[in-house]
Amino acid sequence: MTKKNVKYSEAIDELNSIIGDLDSERIGVDEVSLKVKRAMDLIKLCREKIEKTEFEVRKVVEEFEKN
Repeated sequence: MTKKNVKYSEAIDELNSIIGDLDSERIGVDEVSLKVKRAMDLIKLCREKIEKTEFEVRKVVEEFEKN
């Protein structure tokens, strides 16, 4: 999955899955680093999507308040 194709809800679901894997110790030591790196990428993606959405909402509200 490329970054642009991942929806916020999909990223959250994958993060929850990673957390579940780490909590239950279902993954081996060799995979922990990969899972943590993937989680960090997903967190960054979610933050970017939230910031973009917040910016867009502010623009809409500002336009509404002008009228």
